[in-house]
Amino acid sequence: MTSEYGGTAPEGAGGAASVALHRPVLVVDLGAQYAQLIARRMRQAGVFSLIVPHTIGADRARSLRPLGIILSGGPLSVYAEDACLIDPGLLDLGAPVLGICYGHQLLAHMLGGRVEDAAEAEYGRVALSATGASLLLEGTPARQDVWMSHADAVTAPPDGFECTASTKGSPVAVMENAARSIYGVQFHPEVAHTEYGAAMLESFVRRACRAPPVWNSGSIIADQVEEVRSRVGGARVICGLSGGVDSAVAAALVHRAVGDRLTCIFVDHGLLRAGEATQVTETFRRHFEMDLIHVEAAERFLEALAGVTDPERKRTVIGELFIRVFEEAASGIPDDRFLVQGTLYPDVIESGGGMTATIKTHHNVGGLPDDLSFELIEPLRDLFKDEVRAVGEELGLPEEIVWRQPFPGPGLAVRVIGEVTRERLRILRAADAVVTEEIRRAGLYREIWQSFAVLPDIKTVGVQGDSRTYANALVVRAVTSDDAMTADFARIPYPVLERISSRVINEVPGINRVAYDVSSKPPATIEWE
Repeated sequence: MTSEYGGTAPEGAGGAASVALHRPVLVVDLGAQYAQLIARRMRQAGVFSLIVPHTIGADRARSLRPLGIILSGGPLSVYAEDACLIDPGLLDLGAPVLGICYGHQLLAHMLGGRVEDAAEAEYGRVALSATGASLLLEGTPARQDVWMSHADAVTAPPDGFECTASTKGSPVAVMENAARSIYGVQFHPEVAHTEYGAAMLESFVRRACRAPPVWNSGSIIADQVEEVRSRVGGARVICGLSGGVDSAVAAALVHRAVGDRLTCIFVDHGLLRAGEATQVTETFRRHFEMDLIHVEAAERFLEALAGVTDPERKRTVIGELFIRVFEEAASGIPDDRFLVQGTLYPDVIESGGGMTATIKTHHNVGGLPDDLSFELIEPLRDLFKDEVRAVGEELGLPEEIVWRQPFPGPGLAVRVIGEVTRERLRILRAADAVVTEEIRRAGLYREIWQSFAVLPDIKTVGVQGDSRTYANALVVRAVTSDDAMTADFARIPYPVLERISSRVINEVPGINRVAYDVSSKPPATIEWE
């Protein structure tokens, strides 16, 4: 199977059932910051969506039987030497097309309109005024606020197009060709700052694409159960269980498909948070009543990580050893050709491929060894985190599992900056427990996407008990997000931060300073490594 970004994935590893059973809206990525957000908005409207590179050819796109095509925004000018262009055949597939920002300008440029430097560049909230009847704007006010980010503008639409809205800096802010079902908007309807953006996208998928709202947690479960049963037949299946929401939902979904032919293997690499190993074993044995093998391998992982400081190397070491330990545990299980993983769509995107750069290698995507002896089953590979939670609730998983904050596969190893040692893990684990306790106490745990502690390779001077100390600094990180593709630092109240700092310094030997990370993603990532 070829992934949307041009890389290869094991046949059936994920997405095959979704593509076969749900005609998608294709989101053509022209280098946009918000391509993933556009895809999520389609899913929220009940329509399956796939992100594809701008290099996709018309024949490949046609084979996916798209209900519609959305051209994303992008950072370049259509006149730039390295501008992202598309196969003109994409406009002749018979599927409705919507261009957003750069995509809007690209449509105008390709079809004979005029794109010029804007007389007035527009960034942020801008007033939009309707100038004519509009499929996209029907049911919304004649004057409304939209979110802009552009320096070029369409100043004349192509022949056959009608300008249906404008702003001060964008003479053609919305253009439509009803006969060809091609539409363009200069602003970003996918962001929350465009107050009627969701309604505009709904109009596109319902009225232009005529797409029914059939993509939901129930359909996802039914599709993947059918896919897993078809691939597995009567063989046994094993699952690498971490206790996190992704692997838990994947295990529960596959369990629904194959029943007691699923064995879960929990490799305890010693890099989990306080009390998690016990929680994992008790929760899954009691709630799922599954066959669970618990492998205690902390010493092996510490030995393998000795002297390793590069974050990508850490992920590779952990991923490779995890698989080896896993294979050893699975060696006694007959017919164990299939391995279940909780890989998500953002994991695939961030791990690189096609036009995307590798941001970080996820140990369950890019960190797997080439000689892996299992066929992968990744029933969540096409899903964003909010969809995974919805599927988990539909499957009847307990709230403490479904709403557990995301945790990286390599665990605390990528939150200990520099070398991972037993002592540094002890310090971080204890401090992280304090952070979680205080976030829960403040009622913020469900509101915050992730909240955790990071132990940088830094020591600072302090004074404790009238004595000079030279101990570790700790960084607290907390972000709000919908899907981890973008994130903003959480505005935690000062009294909560004060309690965290006071408790950490007083209760965790080896720390004398606490800092709070106020970086957003981008430019930072959520994790430090």
